[in-house]
Amino acid sequence: MEILRTLQDLLRWRSKLDSPIYLVPTMGNLHKGHEELIKYPLHHHKKNNQKTLVSIFVNPTQFGPDEDFESYPRSIEKDISIVESAGGSAIWAPSVDDVFPDGDESHFSIQVPKKYISTMCGKTRPGHFNGVATVVMRLLTLSRPSSIILGEKDWQQYIILKELIQDFNLTVKVIGIPTIRDIDNLAFSSRNKYLTSEDKRKSILLPNILSKASKEFKSGKLKSINKIKNSLKEAGLKVEYLEIVNPNTLQSVNISSNFSLLAACVHCGKTRLIDHIFLMNRNPIVAIDGPAGAGKSTVTRAFANELGLIYLDTGAMYRAVTWLILKEGIDPNDVNKIQHIIKDMKLEIVNNSNKDSSIIINSNNVTKEIRAPYITSIVSIVSSHQIVREALTIQQKKIGVNGGIVAEGRDIGTTVFPQSDLKIFLTATITERAKRRLADLEQQGHNYQSLEDLKVEIKERDIMDMSRNISPLIKASDAIEIITDGLTIREVVERISDLFRSKIPQEIWPSPKI
Repeated sequence: MEILRTLQDLLRWRSKLDSPIYLVPTMGNLHKGHEELIKYPLHHHKKNNQKTLVSIFVNPTQFGPDEDFESYPRSIEKDISIVESAGGSAIWAPSVDDVFPDGDESHFSIQVPKKYISTMCGKTRPGHFNGVATVVMRLLTLSRPSSIILGEKDWQQYIILKELIQDFNLTVKVIGIPTIRDIDNLAFSSRNKYLTSEDKRKSILLPNILSKASKEFKSGKLKSINKIKNSLKEAGLKVEYLEIVNPNTLQSVNISSNFSLLAACVHCGKTRLIDHIFLMNRNPIVAIDGPAGAGKSTVTRAFANELGLIYLDTGAMYRAVTWLILKEGIDPNDVNKIQHIIKDMKLEIVNNSNKDSSIIINSNNVTKEIRAPYITSIVSIVSSHQIVREALTIQQKKIGVNGGIVAEGRDIGTTVFPQSDLKIFLTATITERAKRRLADLEQQGHNYQSLEDLKVEIKERDIMDMSRNISPLIKASDAIEIITDGLTIREVVERISDLFRSKIPQEIWPSPKI
């Protein structure tokens, strides 16, 4: 591991590299939380031959007039040992002159938009986040990393820096690491060393009270935050703020919102502590809609497996009903007979471990059969009937009542789960979709006349799906469109995973791989 003391040291070190740099910006006095940030690239990007650069810089521009810049704990020798044991490649510990030649007042500064600093620490520490944004922009410019690794403990700072990087269109990936806590559930912080033994006893009540509030919210018992504030005061903690905000916009929201952030700042003795917890009354729901042949099933299945979500293939449900109707010799346009058969049918989706879901209808496993061309040619007619859509929508909503699912189909984000936490509209050109469909049919052993016939069939199905009166195929107003032409399955899954993480943090839904 190299120790870089000056900007020249950094530039020389960087000039010799031909691999990506992961930047972990810190102010030193490192602890277990920092260790997890430093370890991340080694655990998750081994093939990249990456280098992890840890910057240690106590930034004067983020301290207020009465704050602890001079007394902020500095422990460079201990920090070096921690970075080395955690697998860091280099430490960059520049002076103020290296980062701000001629002083910070000689350089441009970043002004954080008011909407991100109107709540929480932004309200009580004026100018703080301007200083944070300014120094991080300079660190990024000087070190030129491919990724920056940030702790989610300082949630407001994490969101502001994500927005900064996005707003300036920087080609830097932001990786968030969940809050790391000690054995007493207290979030690791450099300022914890200020706590006396009596302070420590009181401080651990902060995360415990927040955790209790989260459980009460999920059970519908949390009606007001005044009760939480009183509990903190009774614990001997001086409350600076206690707020409920939208996790992504940082704007105040009503306590009844499905997904929100309960953020707290308290003073325990002479130590200022911040912490937060997410309030969510169900697990996340992801809706992936799009036309036939866009790759929804393959992508959704892979995405669900990667995030540990239940995969709900609603298209397979409509195919299964189509199979049953044809098996019984019923005209696909005969609504009365279809209504009768739907009333008595038993449709199950069995999620197999590390395998595709099995589709069982009236005790018949039709998983493979429903992908046959004769089913594909009829399913749009069957799915256009109101009685069919109503019956299956009710069943789909029951499956998703507790969340923790990713569902794909034609009307998931508009009709089935309009309250989805992430909505994707996955599409591709007709030519691309026809090529994929032809490859799938050949792999399954089905014969098809030509690519041109498939293109005509797909175009006709699009028209039927988009023009039906009941739940037509449309892009939800808040859905994010992804055109999959030229993209691999892996690339699409990664794009959706990044979007998911921009909405749902690791603390709410940790990846199985972390």
